[in-house]
Amino acid sequence: MSETSTAYYKSPIGIFKLTGADDAVHSIEFTELESASDEVGPDALGLCCQQLDEYFNGTRHSFELPLRPQGTDFQKSVWQELLEIPFGETRSYMDIARALGKEAAVRAVGAANGRNRIPVIIPCHRVIGSNGALIGFGGGIWRKEYLLKHENVVLL
Repeated sequence: MSETSTAYYKSPIGIFKLTGADDAVHSIEFTELESASDEVGPDALGLCCQQLDEYFNGTRHSFELPLRPQGTDFQKSVWQELLEIPFGETRSYMDIARALGKEAAVRAVGAANGRNRIPVIIPCHRVIGSNGALIGFGGGIWRKEYLLKHENVVLL
């Protein structure tokens, strides 16, 4: 296994701390940093920064990155379902639970969504409440709103 490295990415919604190795992205964290080094590091993190640039510039609608999310099998199944939500669309927690064939697991889906350590790439910001409310985003609701508006989602 490759050595873990860190890089920082300056986005319109703040500086992201990226963690990964040559072969995969492990996590993206929102920070409150006002400045950070432009050093990119290993291949996967460099590719991630490039694709984030394209996303925020409006030329990329899906990511093609090697990812290594850490979680339970259930959490990984939720995150895989999040990857199926198209750019510019949203789903409710219930929609995700139904897609997994576990309608009674709505709260567990919400918990798994909240434990997603690779936001934006694994688009947990595209999951909203059944009533259309913007709820449950670890980076802050203002970031979720920005990302949805960036993707031209009509907010209620």
